[in-house]
Amino acid sequence: MPRDDAGAVSVRLPDGSRRTLPAGATAADLATSLGPELARDAVAAEVDGELVDLGRPLVDGAQVRLVVAGSEEGREVLRHSTAHVLAQAVLRLYPGARYAIGPPIEDGFYYDFELPGGRHFSDDDLPRIEAEMRSIIGEAQPFVREERSIDEGLALFADQPFKREIIEQVAEAAGRVDPELAHEVAAGTVTTYRNSETFVDLCRGPHVPSTDRLGHFALTRVAGAYWRGDERRPQLQRIYGTAFESAEALAEHLRRLEEAERRDHRRLGAELDLFSFPEEIGSGLAVFHPKGGLVRRIMEDYARQRHVDAGYAFVNTPHVTKSDLFETSGHLEWFAEGIFPPMELDGQHRYYLKPMNCPFHILIYASRQRSYRELPLRLFEFGTVYRYEKSGVVHGLTRVRGMTQDDAHIFCARADLADELRSLLAFVLDVLRDFGLEDFHLELSTRPPDKAVGSHEEWEEATEALRAAGEAMGLELVLDEGGGAFYGPKISVQARDAIGRSWQLSTVQLDFQLPQRFDLAYVGPDNARHRPVMIHRALFGSVERFFAVLLEHYAGAFPTWLAPVQARVLPVRDDHGPYAAEVASALAAAGLRAEVDPASEPVGARIRRGRLERLPYLLVVGDDDVAGKTVGVNARGAAAPERDVPLATFVERLAEEVAAKSSPEAVRRR
Repeated sequence: MPRDDAGAVSVRLPDGSRRTLPAGATAADLATSLGPELARDAVAAEVDGELVDLGRPLVDGAQVRLVVAGSEEGREVLRHSTAHVLAQAVLRLYPGARYAIGPPIEDGFYYDFELPGGRHFSDDDLPRIEAEMRSIIGEAQPFVREERSIDEGLALFADQPFKREIIEQVAEAAGRVDPELAHEVAAGTVTTYRNSETFVDLCRGPHVPSTDRLGHFALTRVAGAYWRGDERRPQLQRIYGTAFESAEALAEHLRRLEEAERRDHRRLGAELDLFSFPEEIGSGLAVFHPKGGLVRRIMEDYARQRHVDAGYAFVNTPHVTKSDLFETSGHLEWFAEGIFPPMELDGQHRYYLKPMNCPFHILIYASRQRSYRELPLRLFEFGTVYRYEKSGVVHGLTRVRGMTQDDAHIFCARADLADELRSLLAFVLDVLRDFGLEDFHLELSTRPPDKAVGSHEEWEEATEALRAAGEAMGLELVLDEGGGAFYGPKISVQARDAIGRSWQLSTVQLDFQLPQRFDLAYVGPDNARHRPVMIHRALFGSVERFFAVLLEHYAGAFPTWLAPVQARVLPVRDDHGPYAAEVASALAAAGLRAEVDPASEPVGARIRRGRLERLPYLLVVGDDDVAGKTVGVNARGAAAPERDVPLATFVERLAEEVAAKSSPEAVRRR
C-alpha cells in the first residue's frame, strides 16, 4: 500500500533502482538528490506515465523519470512555457488584447491573439515583444498551477471570450477534449497557471518552475489564423517562435530555418517558373507551368513504367459520383468534413467530387466474378481527388484541395497477405530511392479510439501483419497510436531530406472492412466464395506533395534526369549560333533536353541566369569549339569550366548520367 503519509517515500527510477526521499518531496527534490547537473537540466517529470511539474509532490512507490531540457519532451515544455511568456508580454504591451491558444508545435510554438481596434502585428513588432519577454524572464516569475471549477474558470476569464469558449466546450462535451486544445485543458478540469498577479493562463501543463529557466528563444514570424481553423470565425493574429535548451541549439535551429526558407518550394516554384496558385481559381488549387509540367510528367512516366514492370493493371475513374458510393464505403459518415459540398443533379441526386479513389477501384473489382487465379489483383491510377481543407491549413503544394494520387489498390487472398505486404514495401522504398531519397523510417498507425469500423480482432490481425512487414524492411518502426484510417491501420514511409526534416510520403493501409461493406468475393480453389483483403497504397502520397518535397530536398537543383532543361547551349557570338543549334540537335537526338540561349546578351550574363535557374549544364561555344566540334562545359556547382570537351564525349557522358539518375554534383563526388 502507498505510504505517502509516512516519514519517507520510495520511488522507482527508469534503471530499476529506488530512491528514498522525505515525505512531501517533489520531483525537483529527486533531481537535486541525483546530482547538480540533473537538478540544473530537469524541467519536468514523468510520474506513473503522466508528465507533471517538478514541484509536484511524489507518492510512495511511484515510477519516476526526470525530463531534461534537451530531450524532445523537455523542449516541448520549454516551448510551451515560453508561449505563456509571449502571451504575458503581448498583454502588457497591448492592453485590451484577447489571447486564444498557444501550444508547442514541432520545432517551436505559437500564440493567437485578437488585438484591440483590429490592429495587426508586423514583423517589426517582434523585437519589442522579445524585449518584453526577456524582462519577464528576468523577473523569475513562478509558474503556479491551480485547479478550478467550471464556474470559477468562466469567472476568471470573464473578459477573454476565447478562453471561455474552451471552458464551455469542456463542460458541454462531458469531459471530451478537442485534440487541438489538448495543451489548454484536461478532461473535466479547468487548470490554470499563474505567473503574476496580472497574468494567468488556461493550461494543463506541465511548465518549468519559473520564467528564469527560459531564455534561449526567438520569435520568427507573424501570420493570420482563423479561430479554430474555421474561416467563418474571427481571424486572429498569430506569432510563431521557437525555444531551446541552449544558445548553441537555438543558433543551429535558426540556421536550419534560414536554409529551409531558401528551399521553400513556394518561392522556388515562382523563381523557376514551375507552378502557381491563381486567385481566380481558388485556394489550394495549383496550376503547373510548362517546366513544372515537364518535371511532373517525367515523375509520372517513371512511376508508370515501374508499375507496369511490377504487374499493375492501369485503370481510370471519374472525378464525381453519386452519394450512394460514399454512403456504402462509409466516407460520408467518417470523412464528411474533408469532402466538398454536394451538387444536386438529375432529379435531386446528390453528386460529390471524389476525395478518395478506393471505392471506384472496388467497383472495378466487383464488376464481375473473380477467381483466386487473378489474385493478387493490383489496380493503379493517377487519380485526381478533391478534399476540402480549411483555408488556414492550405500550404503550397504540400496541403492542397485538389491533388493527384498515384493510387494503387491490391486485392489478395488472406494467405498471400504477408508476402504481398513485404513485396509492396520493398517496391515503394526502391522507387523512392530512385528519386534520391535514402534516409527512411516507418510509422505504424493503429486503430483510432473513436473513429473506426470493424472488430478489435480484425484490427489486431491487420496491425500485426503490417508490423511484421515493416520489421522485415530493417528500418526503424515507430508506433503512432490511434493514427489509422477509419477502416484500417497503416504504415507510412517517413523520409528525411537534405537538411534533416522528416516528410511523410508513401502510405500502405490494410483494410478488412471495405471488402465487407461492398461484399467483395473471389472463387477459391475449393470452388467456394472467399473474401479478399484490400491494401490501399499511395507511393508519392500525392504528385503535388512529392513534387514539393523533391523541390525542397534539391533546393531547386533537380538531378539531371528530372531537370526540365538538362543543358543550355550559349553561343559567344551570333555567328556561333548555327553550331550551337547543332550541339542542341545532337543532344536531342540522344533523347536529352537541350535549348539554345542566343547571343543577345553578354555570355557572362547568360551564365549567371542559367546558374540562377539551377540548370545542370551550361555549354559555351566559341571559335575553337566550332572548329574542333567541342563544347565548354560549365557544370552546376563546379569551381571552374571544363574546356574543349569533344561534343560526342559530352553527349555520351550526359546520357550515362541521366540513365544513372545522377547529377553533376554526384558525378564530381565519385
